[in-house]
Amino acid sequence: MPGNSRRRGAMRKPGSKKGAVVGSGGQKSKGLHGKGPTPKAEMRPGHPAQRRAAAKAKVAQQAKQRRKGAAEAPELIAGRNPVVECLRAEVPATALYVAMGIDADDRVAEAVRQAADRGISVLEVGRPELDRLTGGAMHQGLALQVPPFEYAHPDELLETATESTEPPLLVALDGVTDPRNLGAVVRSAAAFGAHGVLLPQRRSAGITAVAWRASAGTAARVPVALATNLTRTLRDWAAQGLMVVGLDADGTVTVDGLDLATGPLVVVVGSEGRGLSRLVRETCDQTVSIPMAAGVESLNASVAAGVVLAEVARRRRLAGRV
Repeated sequence: MPGNSRRRGAMRKPGSKKGAVVGSGGQKSKGLHGKGPTPKAEMRPGHPAQRRAAAKAKVAQQAKQRRKGAAEAPELIAGRNPVVECLRAEVPATALYVAMGIDADDRVAEAVRQAADRGISVLEVGRPELDRLTGGAMHQGLALQVPPFEYAHPDELLETATESTEPPLLVALDGVTDPRNLGAVVRSAAAFGAHGVLLPQRRSAGITAVAWRASAGTAARVPVALATNLTRTLRDWAAQGLMVVGLDADGTVTVDGLDLATGPLVVVVGSEGRGLSRLVRETCDQTVSIPMAAGVESLNASVAAGVVLAEVARRRRLAGRV
């Protein structure tokens, strides 16, 4: 209608109120709320970085579950001498089983005393029950219950090493199946300043009661990790700046020429029989041998590891004095 100032289609319905309408355009400026700072890429759903972070977290969780399942039940150390040795080495333990009516010699008295001092439960059981618990092993009336070992993740080893004031020094075992050798390597790693020990999840000894005893309790101080794929983990560490050196009888250099010792380093120890596997050897930046007198066979894996780690520690001490 001519002269009508109201715009066509703008008529309000009966009962409607004049004022703000739905939508930000009709809100007062004080009523608007910002969304805050833009989230990091890892926190934005659908972003490639977020998908990568989620995938990494899933892999870490799966690895944690595998490590947890690697040793589901506690282990029993049987025998008077082994039990006393483990208690002296302060191997973590949850219970000491003592057979009823046994002849209490000095070893039994020491085991009971040490267990009591450390707050370990001392349980008196019948011989048939102790036979059952130890699977018929020669227990001599004593058995020590050791909890499952808690393995670290390879990333944790690298993080611990890089946070140290010293250049990273890690030890990897390629197929060492004797738990005594494993324990001895862990002991050498602790003695010569290594930041951790890496084991393959398959075809390798684990931290059992035997390994605990051979390590003289140092497995409680040196982190030990499991790798689902040893070669891939070594390559990942190499990408982070660590040099990979493998012990090999036909090494490219002798331990006397190990000039890589003062830098970030991974020392790889091969199995007792066949040495380094092909893929691991190909991953190494250098292989090192130990000079020996003529007619002497190759050294035990743990002894060879101790020799090389001692040389690494010696060179690092000299480098620190310069």
